Order: sequence, then structure tokens, then C-alpha cells
Amino acid sequence: MTAQDSATRPKRIAVSEAPAPATPTPAAPPAPAASAPAASAPHGSRRTGTLLAALGVTAFSLTFPATAWGLDGIGPWSLVTLRGALSALIAGGCLLALRVPVPHRRHWAGLAVVGAGVVVGFPLLTTLALQTSTTAHAAVVVGLLPLTTAVLSALRTGARPSRMFWAAALTGATAVIAFTVQQSGGALSAADLYLFGALLICAAGYTEGGRLAREMPGWQVIGWGLMLCLPLNAVGAVIALQHESFQLTGHSTAGLLYSAIGSQFLGLVVWYRGMAAIGVPKASQLQLAQPLLTLVWSVFLLGEHLPVAAPLTAAAVLVCIAVTQRARG
Repeated sequence: MTAQDSATRPKRIAVSEAPAPATPTPAAPPAPAASAPAASAPHGSRRTGTLLAALGVTAFSLTFPATAWGLDGIGPWSLVTLRGALSALIAGGCLLALRVPVPHRRHWAGLAVVGAGVVVGFPLLTTLALQTSTTAHAAVVVGLLPLTTAVLSALRTGARPSRMFWAAALTGATAVIAFTVQQSGGALSAADLYLFGALLICAAGYTEGGRLAREMPGWQVIGWGLMLCLPLNAVGAVIALQHESFQLTGHSTAGLLYSAIGSQFLGLVVWYRGMAAIGVPKASQLQLAQPLLTLVWSVFLLGEHLPVAAPLTAAAVLVCIAVTQRARG
């Protein structure tokens, strides 16, 4: 009997050890509680991203009036190259002060697209267009830019916004285009070639910059893009200043400084951070408000007339923006 009892004891020990590994399973329920804050984080991030993107749009809306001011005493090629060179010096100082490492080799192709699109291409083509075009007519580019950026983003990154998003985006773009074309009399000029070229190249720069901003801080995206174009802008400024007029009036100085600091650097910093947070398609639709904001600035800064249709168009655009921000996908 004693041998039998001792023989059964190992079995009891084996049974008692079996529940031990299973004891962690009751501890699994706290996991959902830990995931609750994580679910709220993206919502806060989306709100912050929307605010940053909106700040970027506000900064961009002053670009055309600032450029018009800059052309008051500075030639177009000089204005564009000096703008890029000054922005690069500011960005380079920040990169150097913070000891930011050189980007990985795989990022340089994207940074080249950013530089070609938003550092050189768009500023140059729109500045050339504004020599013979009004700011209201040039706003046609901005009216088409959100839709073009959303399309290129879908092709480049695989983003698939919902049908509601595309419907609202098309409606908003149509409203802006109809307004700006009606205000310009519907006439096409040589400046339109510059504007349409600027539209395409800027949309590519926005798309690539928004993609890169998911892998590095937004200010570093534009910072390295500016540094990449610094040699070209520096050489271009030296050549342009020898062949164009250069007179620093109050308007031309303010236009140059704002386009270099506010639009070319700070505006793109918050813009790329916003795109990284809420996605390129949704951020791009906030730019539907940019032509109307540009028109308002043009009234106060350039003395242009505010048409009666502007408030109605603004209301329609705001509705479209609200729909695109709430659309799924």
C-alpha cells in the first residue's frame, strides 16, 4: 500500500504542475485596456496633422502676393534663385546645429523629386507666369493642385480614398476652377503653360515629400531638398544678378524674405508634417481653400477687387473640404 501511494504521488505532482503554464492566460484581459490609449492617439494625431496642414496652406496662400511684391524690384530668375539659396542657408544651419545625419541612400531619389518640384520647379514657373498673369488667374494652378496631388498619391503610394472623397474633391476643384476662370475672363495666355507645368511638378514634389515625411521629420525632408538644390540656386543667382535688375524696395525685400522663409521653408515644414499625419490625399484637399485665401490677401496687399462670388465659392469649398476630411480611406 505504501508503494502504491508513492507511485501515485508523481502523478499528482504532474497534475499540479500542468495548470502552472496556463496561469498567464488569465492575465491576457488587461491587454485591451492598454490598447485603448493607442486607439485615441491616432485621432489626436489626425487633428494635429490637419492643423499643421492648414497652417501650411495659409502660408502658401501668401506666396503669390509675396512673389508679386518681389517682382516689384527684382527680376524673376534672381528672385527664384535667391529665394532658394536663402531658404537653403536657413535649413542648412538647422541641420548643422542639430547634427542631423545624412539621409540614407534610398531617400535621395525622393529628395531630388522634392527639390525639383517645390524648391526649383514650382517657384520658377509660377514666377515667370506672374510676369504676365494676375494672382487671381494664377490661382487656377492651386485650384487644380489638390486633385492632381491626390491622383499622383494614389498612383505612387497605393492610397485608395473612398468614392465620397473623390466626389467631394472633384466638386471642390470644379468650384474653384469655375470661379478663377470666370474671374480671369476665361482667356488662355502663354502664362498658362507655365502654370500647368508648375501644377504637375509641384504635385509630384508634394506626393514624394509626404511619403518621405513618414520616414523622417518633415522639416528634414524640405531641409535636405533645399540643400540638394543649393549649388544650382547659388550659381543661378550669380548669373541672374548680372543680367537682371535688382532693387531692394520695401515691397521687393518683404516679398523675397517671406517667399524664402515663410513659404519655402516654414510653410513646407508644417505642410509635410501634416501630410505625414493625415495622408497626402486628405491634406491636399485642404488646399482647395488656398486660391480664395490668396484672393483675400491680394485685396489687402495688392489692392485687387474682391468679387461678389468669392464668399459663395468659399462656402462651397469649405463644405467639400469637410467631406474629404471625414471620408473613409
